[in-house]
Amino acid sequence: MTVIRAMERHFKGGKLLFTGFARMARVPNLIVVAITQYMVALFLVNPHAVWKSYVYDWRLLLLAVSTTIIAAAGYLINDYYDIKIDLINKPERVVAGKLIRRRIVMFAHTALNFTGIAIGLFLSWKIGLIHFLSAFLLWLYSNQLKRMPLIGNLVIALLSGLSVGVVSVLYNDYNLLVAIYAVFAFAISIIREIIKDMEDLQGDEVFGCRTLPIIWGIRKTKLLLYVLIGGFIFLLFFLSGMIGNITLTVYFSILILPLVFFIIRLVYADTKREFGFLSDFCKVLMLSGVLSMIFFK
Repeated sequence: MTVIRAMERHFKGGKLLFTGFARMARVPNLIVVAITQYMVALFLVNPHAVWKSYVYDWRLLLLAVSTTIIAAAGYLINDYYDIKIDLINKPERVVAGKLIRRRIVMFAHTALNFTGIAIGLFLSWKIGLIHFLSAFLLWLYSNQLKRMPLIGNLVIALLSGLSVGVVSVLYNDYNLLVAIYAVFAFAISIIREIIKDMEDLQGDEVFGCRTLPIIWGIRKTKLLLYVLIGGFIFLLFFLSGMIGNITLTVYFSILILPLVFFIIRLVYADTKREFGFLSDFCKVLMLSGVLSMIFFK
């Protein structure tokens, strides 16, 4: 009986460890990143190619794996540094220090980064360099930049756009269509990151963070978001006009409707729950952008 109980405890411990890492790594987000890179390759890089040539391309598989590994490491280190803040902002989501020891989290972060960078270098020195810079920026963001106004938001938005653009680096195929979607990912990401700062205002303020909502206040931060949304809509229409792609123009035209809804909700938002809804709505907009790629085949 003692042996059986020991085995049961070991099994439960392993299950908790796996569940904890899966929660920290935001597995659903990683799946979206991988799918996005496959969609970029299938529909944007060379839409006239046979789809099987990309589905069975081991290089694309390794790129998706290495990118998600780097992203997972970024999530781990972010939770590692944010335990105290998250205990205020999102106590139900805290894993590091509760389900998993902090030193194990740090070890996993380091191992994932080395693995992701090594796979990137195997693909090409350019991708290896991109992965190295991404890993470094994610660490710097978690350690310092996220507590500074706007800089941390820009870093995460840049890395979101880079996860789209790196597919062009893999195939050495640099086209404006991929660049437009990279800008789209950048735009949605920076808007969402600022919204998240508004959502996490309470905990961030307690621990001395200097995010935009803290130093500017909610009202001025909302004004910045209105300007950013308007600016990005203009930029996306301008870029789609440059390549004369009617499909892209129609998509961005349709996108105006949910953006108007988003702005109306933003005007009246003043609670953590409402800002959380807007943050999730940004995910929906990002997903719609990924799905719109199918119209270019």
